[in-house]
Amino acid sequence: MYAYVETLSWDAFNEGKTLIESVESYRKRYGYYPEVVQADKIYRNRGNLRYCEERDIRLSGPRLGRPPADREKQKDQKRLERQDASERNAVEGKFGEGKRRYGLARIMARLKETSESVIYLGPAEHNKNPIKSRV
Repeated sequence: MYAYVETLSWDAFNEGKTLIESVESYRKRYGYYPEVVQADKIYRNRGNLRYCEERDIRLSGPRLGRPPADREKQKDQKRLERQDASERNAVEGKFGEGKRRYGLARIMARLKETSESVIYLGPAEHNKNPIKSRV
């Protein structure tokens, strides 16, 4: 699992609007769309859901609307939601690791440019470490 800084902004913004940009960045980097996007609930809006559906990308999290009437489909949906949640735990753990291990929880730089340098060094250091340090 590699870490990337997709967006760095000092202005307040709704991160739910960055999903399409991030998926297109992924496609540009790897040449294809991801099968699944593991995202927080803020990303599960109608526009992002429509975008992912049009490209056959599964966006993690609960479906919008009523649960399916078919019990089997309901069970499959719950199983998939649990699997997504467990995979997201690994991603969230990497955020915590970045804060603890790479000093991103407490950036002491005073200048904007210096702070940004420190922020960019965290993922760079994470990606440089050998696989043994990864979960």
